[in-house]
Amino acid sequence: MSSGVDGKTEEVKAAVRGNMEARASRAELLSYFRQMLMIRRFEEKTAEMYKKAKIGGYCHLNLGEEASIVGALSTLDSRDYIYTNYREHGYALARGMAPGAIMAELFGKEDGCSKGRGGSMHLFDNNLHFMGGYGIVGGQLPLATGAGFALTYKGEDGVVIAQMGDGATAIGAFHESLNLAKLWNLPVIFLVINNLYGMGTPVEKSSAVPELYRRARAYDMYAERVDGNDVLAVRDAMQRAVRLAREDKEPSLIELMSFRMKGHSVVDPDRYRTNEEKRYYAEHDPIQAYEEQLIAEGILTPEMIETTEAEIEREVESAVEFAEKSAFPKPEDLFQFMYATSVPNAVLEVKTY
Repeated sequence: MSSGVDGKTEEVKAAVRGNMEARASRAELLSYFRQMLMIRRFEEKTAEMYKKAKIGGYCHLNLGEEASIVGALSTLDSRDYIYTNYREHGYALARGMAPGAIMAELFGKEDGCSKGRGGSMHLFDNNLHFMGGYGIVGGQLPLATGAGFALTYKGEDGVVIAQMGDGATAIGAFHESLNLAKLWNLPVIFLVINNLYGMGTPVEKSSAVPELYRRARAYDMYAERVDGNDVLAVRDAMQRAVRLAREDKEPSLIELMSFRMKGHSVVDPDRYRTNEEKRYYAEHDPIQAYEEQLIAEGILTPEMIETTEAEIEREVESAVEFAEKSAFPKPEDLFQFMYATSVPNAVLEVKTY
């Protein structure tokens, strides 16, 4: 029913990593590296833009979680849907959203993916089946479960990912969603990114069952705990979950053990973690580890890294330039796009000062 990184020795890990091309094609391995690096550089630029006051409101970064994101989304195709929480820039990039559209949204501009009305926590692209980031903890879980029901009702074979952080597993909607998904055999994968802290509270101090994948057992649901810093391990686990959802219409829960390199949000000074802990995770950077593996197996060279870095830097700078040039919404248009259909009592007066 379950497996995990708990008992996996370093020797076993090394053996698993010993022949990467036996597990994925060279093109796939390099694509994962590029996507992870793209997310890293985009998020670093996002932090820089936030400090320059180009981005307002809340802003939560995926720094450190790149392997979890890329490994998970590499298993989806165009039929599938993803609902995320508010820490979703990396998921939008991995799903194929244009960096410029994301950056413009962070800037609150008209050319943003949500027309500048959503900001960091509400990226959305219906064409990509990227159904949004949600600011309320766990608010996306019932919606994702409902999407799974809709696919089943219409006889379609898509799969839904309900992504969340570890803190969301303690709320009622989490349990209601798992219960209904199992009861109705819905193709939903509950994807928990366990970055060890719910804001500043360690998982062990907020959950009576800190091994979060075990919670799925209460609903007779398949579950795994996986090393979220190993992009191939994540991909393999998600492939098993996708197969269950698509072929057997069975929900599952995948817990990815990860970490974040910074505080909960851009403005979090991160004083609740010791310097030793921060140093440990910096030394276990998933991108650096993956890069070293690729070099060791002759798949990646320093010259290729340099070229990729330069390409990504240009792409990120272009995204910022695109966002800078985009216009802000006009004050009189601020309530456009708030509802999918017109709502008679939604006409609000906008005062300008």
